[in-house]
Amino acid sequence: MTCPREPDSPARSSSARPLSRGDLRLLVLALLAEQPRHGYELIQCIAEMFVRVYTPSAGSIYPVLAQFEASGWVDVSSDGGRRRFQLNALGQAELEAQRDEVNAAMRRVRDSARTIAKANLPMPVREALREVKQALGLHHARWSDENAAVVAQALREAALRIRAGR
Repeated sequence: MTCPREPDSPARSSSARPLSRGDLRLLVLALLAEQPRHGYELIQCIAEMFVRVYTPSAGSIYPVLAQFEASGWVDVSSDGGRRRFQLNALGQAELEAQRDEVNAAMRRVRDSARTIAKANLPMPVREALREVKQALGLHHARWSDENAAVVAQALREAALRIRAGR
């Protein structure tokens, strides 16, 4: 299962809704355009996009899928007792008709995911991240290849240590 992922941008209130009205429907349309998925896969994929800080409920995903099915936008097959939804030609046409809205919703989702991820970082980590961004910005266009390589390596090592929990 491949899911789009992207956290880290301008901060908004941590109480902001993760999805705007109608965005879940557009997001599901876009995700089904990528590949056929089960409802549970959609839930997990969206949760990954939000770094597992927000997970849509089955009660929000399955009505969207039922609406798509009733509109004739998806073909449904049985896969090990689970229903797999695949966008069909009519669904693809709907996606294309709403392409601008889908793209805008995807941008809002990425921004919301970034905001939520940042809001859940401990304050010392947020402050250190701000310092790193500020230091990087101070270099402007004055990067030598050697200096860029040293900074990139330091950031990679920090990422490895964070992933390892050290």
